Amino acid sequence: MLKILIADDHAIVRKGLRQIILEEYPAAFIGEASEAATLIHEVMNQRWDVVICDMNMPGRSGLDALGQIKQVNPTLPVLIMSMYPENQYAIRVLKAGAAGYLSKDSVHEDLVKAIQMVLKGRKYITPGIAEQLADSVHRNDRKMPHETLSDREFDVFKLLASGKSVSQIAEEISLGVTTVSTYRARILQKMNLPNNAGIIKYAMEHNLF
Repeated sequence: MLKILIADDHAIVRKGLRQIILEEYPAAFIGEASEAATLIHEVMNQRWDVVICDMNMPGRSGLDALGQIKQVNPTLPVLIMSMYPENQYAIRVLKAGAAGYLSKDSVHEDLVKAIQMVLKGRKYITPGIAEQLADSVHRNDRKMPHETLSDREFDVFKLLASGKSVSQIAEEISLGVTTVSTYRARILQKMNLPNNAGIIKYAMEHNLF
């Protein structure tokens, strides 16, 4: 029996994805998780054929969860979905070990194709992502400032760019205020930015919202 786990903090999104999957695979068993902790628990305690995970969830990001999933089960295909632009996030999640990247704008059209692809042991890569991958090979020596950030730093960067304070971020991703402040300092240093306003300006100029 095909077993697919959907992780998203919005029940309506999980319901919609479930319906799409069952139309193509009526006998499939669909599991659900509303937060990263539940997702990790399910991966550690059950066998799954595919995981579909939102990049932004309470407690821990999908990128953070992806790293732990790859430690627990390196061969389990994980499709990361997000409302963020493909041209800014797809390469990062693929490098982190995802089997594919799905934009929420087109997930209804692409989901089944992506599942079929990863069940064959292949990655789901759109023509746009393939072009980005080719470009990245030629510019490895000149990364954009945000591309130098670690996955956790990038999570904090996004939240700072959305206007959230250090204390708000600490609560949202379950880290100490001091730890988040350290990440913020690293981000400013790596990206050569003066303050949070600089982070917001950079994110707007590079369409990172």
